[in-house]
Amino acid sequence: MRNLRLIVSLSDLFTAYIKHQILMEEFNKKQHWEEIYSKKLITEVSWYQKVPQTSLDFIERSVLSKDASIIDVGGGDSFLVDHLLEKGFTDVSVLDISKKALDRAKQRLDKKANAVQWIESDVTTFESDKKFDFWHDRAAFHFLTEADDIEKYKRIVGKSIQSDGLLVIGTFSENGPKKCSGIPIKQYSIDQLSKTFDTDFELINTLEVDHTTPFDTIQNFTFCCLRRK
Repeated sequence: MRNLRLIVSLSDLFTAYIKHQILMEEFNKKQHWEEIYSKKLITEVSWYQKVPQTSLDFIERSVLSKDASIIDVGGGDSFLVDHLLEKGFTDVSVLDISKKALDRAKQRLDKKANAVQWIESDVTTFESDKKFDFWHDRAAFHFLTEADDIEKYKRIVGKSIQSDGLLVIGTFSENGPKKCSGIPIKQYSIDQLSKTFDTDFELINTLEVDHTTPFDTIQNFTFCCLRRK
């Protein structure tokens, strides 16, 4: 009887694994985000910020030169790029998996969009010979829940950021949501987030902050600022 229960248990585990693999293969990340940006206005998404003050504060404290190379990963049609251009930064890139999101940002910026490098890519497959002085990621990294994708991201930032360059990354904290836009995310404490990147980066400062969504709900974020060793 014990052996029978063991066989049934193993069978259930195998079935669950197969179902998980099928779901992962069927889920198309790019299609998911294209649909969201096609159906919702920027003020109708939870991550909307007219003034991304936390990100701007990190940039101000970094005392970057105006020609520093800055990339906003998962930037979509956020307003960070608008503020960077207004502050006189001349080497700004925005990366997002959604073409629709990037197109909306370009349309909003009009002629100013010509001053920005727009990169349509999944961050885990991003390749570039360019080295960045400042890598900004607010709420993109925490969508990577598989160990393999996390390792890919770590390798990419490790080779894409200049020596002494900065990595600012924000995720939902352990007190934040467990999903965003219907997708499970990975929560991080400050200690967990900093240790994820400690092979190539040293921790500079941290922050936990509440973000108020357009729907008057609160999302608690963990932010870490790290310097490339």
